[in-house]
Amino acid sequence: MDAYDSPLIKQHSESLGHFPLIDENPRNKKRKAEIADEQKRCRAAGYSLAEDIRYNERSTVERVNARLKDEFNARMVRVKGHAKVMSHLMFGIITLTINRLIKFAE
Repeated sequence: MDAYDSPLIKQHSESLGHFPLIDENPRNKKRKAEIADEQKRCRAAGYSLAEDIRYNERSTVERVNARLKDEFNARMVRVKGHAKVMSHLMFGIITLTINRLIKFAE
């Protein structure tokens, strides 16, 4: 999405003291070529940027949250009370962990 790659959003994030993890959307062919060349040089040197590592970790967490919501019913919690909601979510996390361990063992 182009909306996240906005200078206003980046400036606001930096003004709050955060380091924005926004995937750049090159809008012209020259910038696309520059980014592709830089990525080739980094791969050839075996170099990875700290921003890339943080971005990949962020996307992993987002995948886990999405699976928890979609497959393990964290989107529609139908109980009331802090303890019951926490139990419901923890059972989903335990189930997700067991699922990943089974996939890992295969």
